Amino acid sequence: MGVVVDPGVPPEVAGLLRANAPLLSRIRAGWVPPADVTPPRRWSPSSTLLLAATPAMVALTAVLLVSPFAPAGFMVLGTYVFIVLVKIASMNEVPEDHRPHERGVYEQARWYDGRYLLPEDFDREAGPVLARAQRAIGSVLRSHVNAEGLLDDARNAVMLPAQEWEIARLLAKLSALRLEHRELLARGIAPEVASVIEPLERALASSESAVVARVEALERYADHVADAERAYHARGQIEELRARLPRYEELLAESGADAMAVTEIERLAEDADVLERTLRRSVRSAHEAFRYLEG
Repeated sequence: MGVVVDPGVPPEVAGLLRANAPLLSRIRAGWVPPADVTPPRRWSPSSTLLLAATPAMVALTAVLLVSPFAPAGFMVLGTYVFIVLVKIASMNEVPEDHRPHERGVYEQARWYDGRYLLPEDFDREAGPVLARAQRAIGSVLRSHVNAEGLLDDARNAVMLPAQEWEIARLLAKLSALRLEHRELLARGIAPEVASVIEPLERALASSESAVVARVEALERYADHVADAERAYHARGQIEELRARLPRYEELLAESGADAMAVTEIERLAEDADVLERTLRRSVRSAHEAFRYLEG
């Protein structure tokens, strides 16, 4: 199920939140990452040795440069300078463990608090309902008919994530109220309060039914899209066979086969037309289901 994020959250932040569900749970529980303090640099033995060797290297280089071995002096000087530069670069590099990933997640989680929901926000009844909605939405957005623009892909990209967030938000609220209601019942209810409890339970049941109805509408839409998807793939296969038809006709003509066989093969064209009409009907049905979701 994962983290559900309000579609109004910037995509890069939404991706960060979705990728860090366990860390968000810890933050929700009150965990705070340590302050991002760069550890003090320590002089390593190699740094000390390099510093101590500098006067000797300078003296050696000076002697070599004024001697017949001047080229060797330049080589020694260049090598030493290279070693020093590599050492300086390694001292300035920040270790991977000290990069402020957790701090960044923490700050974004605090900034967008209330605009994302975690798996623990949903009770046993709500979790499967949300999973159904997410499966339906995912099947639509991943479909070829949506990618090819046969559906209203732009509206799908906006409306379906909004539907997912609204369903998740309502289910989380319903889960919280159900938990409070169960805790209240567990403490025991006085007879005088029983008459008040029943309307509350009806309100919870009615709200759940309304959310489930939304999910069922999404599933019907996904079913229509699945019908269109099957017709789309079948049409592609028929078109591929039609492209090969001349080769089959040529083979039949050369082999002197019964002319009825040609007629049977040419029925592929009719099948393609039927599938084209089926695809259009399926797409129209999906559009009608989409309008029902909006209304």
